[in-house]
Amino acid sequence: MLLFVLRDLDGGCNKLDNEKLDVNTTIAILERIKDIIEANKDYLTELDSAIGDADHGINMNRGFSKAIEKVRNNQYFDIGSIFKDVAMSLMSTVGGAAGPLYGTFFMRASMKLAGHKEADLTLLAQAFREGLNGVIALGKAQPGDKTMVDALIPAIDALETAAKEGSSLKDGLAKALAMAEKGMKDTIPLVAKKGRASYLGERSAGHQDPGATSSYLILKAFYEALENLGHDWNSCSMSQR
Repeated sequence: MLLFVLRDLDGGCNKLDNEKLDVNTTIAILERIKDIIEANKDYLTELDSAIGDADHGINMNRGFSKAIEKVRNNQYFDIGSIFKDVAMSLMSTVGGAAGPLYGTFFMRASMKLAGHKEADLTLLAQAFREGLNGVIALGKAQPGDKTMVDALIPAIDALETAAKEGSSLKDGLAKALAMAEKGMKDTIPLVAKKGRASYLGERSAGHQDPGATSSYLILKAFYEALENLGHDWNSCSMSQR
């Protein structure tokens, strides 16, 4: 079985399972989400300025910065508790519609992950499906409405298919990421039917949806974090393995 590692403070290596998320990998993923959202803060705000309130990047950056701050200051024994704390942070710090929607996604996912010290691809797909169902129930968005749902639905469909096919966690996330990217780009010609962008009517066409973009970036962070942890393992000396 392939393994990932996190480096100890003394330079040692902690092995992490390539086929499952555990507490350490989940925290590493959240660190990557925070970094990738911060790096794309201005880009997300630029997208939002065309069809929204011009604050999506600022809000998302604030939310995930607070979330990782909370996670760093707590000790966890299951993945669900981490997702729950992220949800609470997003709900309390992210303004606009994004806070409740992303908060709901992580909260509903946390319920599926509650008590689990590890999550394989199948369980992660189930948790993401629960999160997506929560987003749809709250926001009432459907495919083609030019929202985050347009990236999440094809991504989670791909994740579930990959799980049924027996794909590895990393490969499953790669397939989900590819479909999220396609869904994100497919929002460009759409006319918005939900949120502030819908006020623009036909003028909302020709712009990429910022919510679909941040959803893509979050999935990208999941994949990149696993990839980076794999590289860390490869860099460990044989004496440390």
